[in-house]
Amino acid sequence: MSAESPLRPAASRSALARPLDFTYLSNRVAALGLLGTVALARLRGRGWADAVGAGGAAFLAWATARELDPDHPATANAALPVAAVAGLVSRGGGLAPLLPAVAVLSGLRGIAGTTGETLTRTDHLGLLAQSLAAAGAGGTVGALVAAAAPLLTEGGRSVTPLMGALLPPLARARGGSWTGALLSAAALPLARDLTAPEPVQSACDRAPRAVRAEEVRRARQVAALALAAGLLTRQSRGLLPLAAACLTVAARRAGANLKNT
Repeated sequence: MSAESPLRPAASRSALARPLDFTYLSNRVAALGLLGTVALARLRGRGWADAVGAGGAAFLAWATARELDPDHPATANAALPVAAVAGLVSRGGGLAPLLPAVAVLSGLRGIAGTTGETLTRTDHLGLLAQSLAAAGAGGTVGALVAAAAPLLTEGGRSVTPLMGALLPPLARARGGSWTGALLSAAALPLARDLTAPEPVQSACDRAPRAVRAEEVRRARQVAALALAAGLLTRQSRGLLPLAAACLTVAARRAGANLKNT
């Protein structure tokens, strides 16, 4: 991506694979934020599973915000501490909440088309595996976001990942997260700012063109719908990274709108 492309072009033609390039400041912030959150969680007496879960949620909030707001790495850098604090002050959920969060990230990446590649058959299988994992952990909303990607993109359409979202929960969802619900409740009133049209200038990672603004907007619309569905179905724990990302992106846009009025 142009403003500060967080990810280095890779040999793979996958539309989902985006390895980190540590020559970019925002990527170093993400890595340090992950490690710092894990360390803080351990200092607070959390077990390793909860600590890694909190750190993973912080990192996924950063990565999700990068998909929703490719021109503004500072938004992702803000989403990371928001998710980190939310994860540190709430009751630990272990690693299970990361499964729907990963599915959401992959789904939004496919919808936003930030790599510039078309979803491949391998991507469809990857989305199927992620939707199965998310649904099995009680994160049906996250599974549906992953399943939506091949249905909302111009090329590489497939219903294969949708089968994963039909899997009944194999483990107890462990209820919602009050911090995740709070972040969702704070972000949803700003949904209009989040989903309003906005130009995008960032270049795709592996295509000689800019990221399409209409695709990013579609990803934001799916994100807002997922937040609302997660709040209604008490799945906010697995959507905490998404909520942090949506809140910071929407807050940036709302602030910009206020300056322009």
